[in-house]
Amino acid sequence: MTNLVPGQYRRVSVATVEPPLTADRLTADRLTAHFLGREAYRHTRYIVARAGTDTAVVAVAKGDDGSLFSPITAVDVLALPDDCAYVVEPEADTGIPSALAAVAGAAAPTKRCVVVEGRYHHVSFILDPAPIRVRVGDVVPPRPPKLFDQAARVLALAEDLPPIELVADVVDLVDLAHAHPAERYLLPCRGSGFSLDDGTTIDFLDERPPRQDWTVLGCERSRAIHQWFYRDRPRAAVDLCPRRLFQSDGRPLLTKCCLLEDSIADEGTTVAVPWGASLAQVKAALASIATAADPAWAPA
Repeated sequence: MTNLVPGQYRRVSVATVEPPLTADRLTADRLTAHFLGREAYRHTRYIVARAGTDTAVVAVAKGDDGSLFSPITAVDVLALPDDCAYVVEPEADTGIPSALAAVAGAAAPTKRCVVVEGRYHHVSFILDPAPIRVRVGDVVPPRPPKLFDQAARVLALAEDLPPIELVADVVDLVDLAHAHPAERYLLPCRGSGFSLDDGTTIDFLDERPPRQDWTVLGCERSRAIHQWFYRDRPRAAVDLCPRRLFQSDGRPLLTKCCLLEDSIADEGTTVAVPWGASLAQVKAALASIATAADPAWAPA
């Protein structure tokens, strides 16, 4: 089972044991003997055992009699020191699976189990981290890429999503314009912050400027608005729709499309959200991708 993460950090206790904690069967047997029969708090499901700088993690079971403390009846050694790292990362929220996976990948990528002491000194862990890598297809400006930024903000608070790693894949509209040279461009709106340094004239569709012989740098919605404003289609147009620019290559993909208004477009591990998506819609899209990717993860 990959991505084993405690469902709540209050299920994790930290205990100091006598050294040494070496990675052998003797140590596993000693840990089992140490904890078996000891009382544990009713919410305790896992124990992080520390001996100096060595760390091990065990899962425990107790009799279910409703008592505040109950004797431990079974011990399962999940990780011994050779496989385990203890990382102090004060800004990490240990209740967030993606945060645990990020710390594990950055601080201890070779370890099977990474214990994290994070924000508020709360301690939790991730065993066999294997986050879902989601490609986020977007265009810039604005910077930072809005959809990537929204997805990152969602994951920063997502206690109920499996570990996810975002990979930014962006197309710069300046590069797109340079690949289709024109003397004048029409962009969807000034709010994007788009500009060129070569003196090329830029107009913005949301300002409804007088009709010019321009190249529209926009999507199908922009061309439809152009048709409404000027009763004709633009002579030249360059499509900037992320849903068209970023095609599925088998990897999970999150992107956006302005033709979507109130719903997301779910195509398995490829999901598009509306151009002005809410954080709730972005979270729904990530959840849909996670379901389709079917990661083996266990918030236990």
